[in-house]
Amino acid sequence: MSEYICKWHKELELFFRLKPLLILEGNILDLFCYPESGLNISLPQYLDDFLREKGYETVIHYEARKGFSSTGGNAEEEIRTFAELTGAVTELDGKYLNAGFAGEGEEACLLAGRLMENKERSAAVIFHMASRYILSANLMQQVQSDAFATLVSAAAGAREVYSEKAQRYNRNLCILLVEKANDLPVWLFKDNPYARILHIQTPSREERLAFVDEQGLQDFFAQDIYESQIGYYEENPKELEKLKEKFVALTEGFTRLELCDLSVMCENERLSIHELGKIVDLYRYGVRENPWTGTDLRERLKDGVERLEERVKGQPAATHKTLQVIKRAVSGLSGLQHSSHGKPKGILFFAGPTGTGKTEMAKSLAELIFGDQDVCIRFDMSEYADPSSDQRLLGAAPGYVGYEAGGQLTNAVREHPFSILLFDEIEKAHSSILDKFLQILEDGRMTDGQGNTVYFSECVIIFTSNLGIYELDEQTGRRILRVTEADDYRQVSEKVKEGISRYFKLQLGRPEILNRIGENIVVFDFIRKDTAARIMESQLDKISRMLRQENNVILHIPDSVKETLLDRICGNLENGGRGVGNMIEQLILNPLAGYLLDHDLLRDARITIEEIETEDVMPKIRISHSRCGT
Repeated sequence: MSEYICKWHKELELFFRLKPLLILEGNILDLFCYPESGLNISLPQYLDDFLREKGYETVIHYEARKGFSSTGGNAEEEIRTFAELTGAVTELDGKYLNAGFAGEGEEACLLAGRLMENKERSAAVIFHMASRYILSANLMQQVQSDAFATLVSAAAGAREVYSEKAQRYNRNLCILLVEKANDLPVWLFKDNPYARILHIQTPSREERLAFVDEQGLQDFFAQDIYESQIGYYEENPKELEKLKEKFVALTEGFTRLELCDLSVMCENERLSIHELGKIVDLYRYGVRENPWTGTDLRERLKDGVERLEERVKGQPAATHKTLQVIKRAVSGLSGLQHSSHGKPKGILFFAGPTGTGKTEMAKSLAELIFGDQDVCIRFDMSEYADPSSDQRLLGAAPGYVGYEAGGQLTNAVREHPFSILLFDEIEKAHSSILDKFLQILEDGRMTDGQGNTVYFSECVIIFTSNLGIYELDEQTGRRILRVTEADDYRQVSEKVKEGISRYFKLQLGRPEILNRIGENIVVFDFIRKDTAARIMESQLDKISRMLRQENNVILHIPDSVKETLLDRICGNLENGGRGVGNMIEQLILNPLAGYLLDHDLLRDARITIEEIETEDVMPKIRISHSRCGT
């Protein structure tokens, strides 16, 4: 016997004698724990047991393909009684009385109406999946509309019949089970004093906790594992409570049927008691080896600074803070200060001047954590600036163009649950999308347009932004720099964070978004001369290495040429590291490519760049060469 009574059951207790037309919508395909027996049963059976317990003498079910039937102790006798009460002329087919919902022959709604109006027996009829009898509430045929109208009329004329078992009068009752009430004609329930909608949600926190207690841990684990480990938790009950609380938090949004599946899977996989929470990830993603818990990742993080600095130069503070967030996630300490256990693994807000390595840092993180930079999934938020763009990102609602395709973000996370999600220039997104991010950052999940829940709990979410770098001049309306290379890193960091705070609190009026990000704002410094030199050396080395490996062309660039190149680079560092690459392309790659083609030196050659001539409008380089082996 279950002590927990769910909310919709309490509502049913209140209204089954008051409203002759009840519409139960929502999680109707789930299993439900019946309070008296403690058994997990389907909703139709739950209602059947409830109504018979309340004294209803005849409880009939209707399914479109089968017709009317009974689940009572003597089903054939009860269905014959139903036929007599309603004057049905259709012959019985075993335990079923065939009747179409609408159209030719005896209509189901007509017979249901007669049952509700009968004065002899306290009776109820339950229509399974009632919205599936029609194509759409807006595309009904007249006979279908008439059928529903019959139910409305029958509800108004429903009789109260004395029940010997209950020793009271019960009003004859019609119950419609639907996934969404709006799939039915709105006039069926709107402003209808005889109708009541009861919403059936997925199990609440209390119900999930009750499920664990009712099942008992011995049902989750193999017998030998349970017997060998339970002693520790009996001596340390607080540890057991923590495990239960984590399991309950991670299963938010799960149906009871899924909770039963978790119990079976946990036993089949022979998990230990301390791994109770692990079964949730296995069920969600079907992945036994979670990248976040592997020893390989912990080893890679030990030299994480060196690995990141190979690709992101001159950002020690940003690298250090980024790794702190990742190490917190890997250690299992991420989000412990919050109530939700389903938050993303990490949330980072990369801010700072353009071209300073924000996007490159995200790609480097993906390679460091998952071994593949391609699982850094990038979204350019300037493409989501119009009011309807949230449908493109998260999926269109039913009936709208693109509904079948789903959302770009939700599809990506469903396909790659372990990933880095990079949202470039987040300030350019429409505010409706920022509203959606609130739920993702807080709960780690999102329901797409098709009604499917997508989980972000194994993702790192990274926003990038240039907020705080510029501000608008109130007189001219032009953008002016708030930070310059003359500022040291501490000044840059303070000014950028101040600009971000001002934007979210004052300009956007959404301080709650900033609160979700918390202290995870990572400010990138300007690309200064020493960093530009390191980036230049790295890119020149890459060019030389590729030429040698793929073409057997040996490239030599003397220090004097590098100094000239660096002077030109440092003359304009507005575009940061991206500008370094652009300058190398202009002064080295383009003229070098022309020289190799013109002199037929695409393979087996030694090339020396003697000098860069920058005085002309079109920069030139002076090159000498020889054939390999000569």
